Amino acid sequence: MTLDFTLNGKPVLLECTADTRLTDILREHLARTATKLACGIGRCGACSVLINGRLANACLLMAFQLEGADIMTVEGLLAHPLGQAVREGLAEENAFQCGYCAPGVSLALVALFAEQPDAGEREIRAGLEGNLCRCTGYHSIIRGALNAASRIRTAQLR
Repeated sequence: MTLDFTLNGKPVLLECTADTRLTDILREHLARTATKLACGIGRCGACSVLINGRLANACLLMAFQLEGADIMTVEGLLAHPLGQAVREGLAEENAFQCGYCAPGVSLALVALFAEQPDAGEREIRAGLEGNLCRCTGYHSIIRGALNAASRIRTAQLR
């Protein structure tokens, strides 16, 4: 099939089979390797992307579902109004060790703050439930997310 969608604000047109996973499209066809493939069954969040502004697991999305979609990966995060605040908040708290979960966590936080700009710790924990981290014990990630939330409120970002 011929697939036409937007990736990080740029049009993409490519040929693939209808059952090609979005993770494979990103990594193998478009060389966007920040989107990780870990569990492959939608349970870890490493492959998270924003599709039309909503968080989704790229390992569960097939090409036939993507026609006309607006897709954002972590490579496009800084173009999002909340992206810089999330990035800086997480970095200031040294939120990650190995970084494998970082793209998914970052996009999950952008999606959360877009819907709930006043999210507190309870909402942040709920918003990150689909993202597994095997390194940090989550404490530094939560601190980074709270830091990002503070930056978003201070700058009145939406």
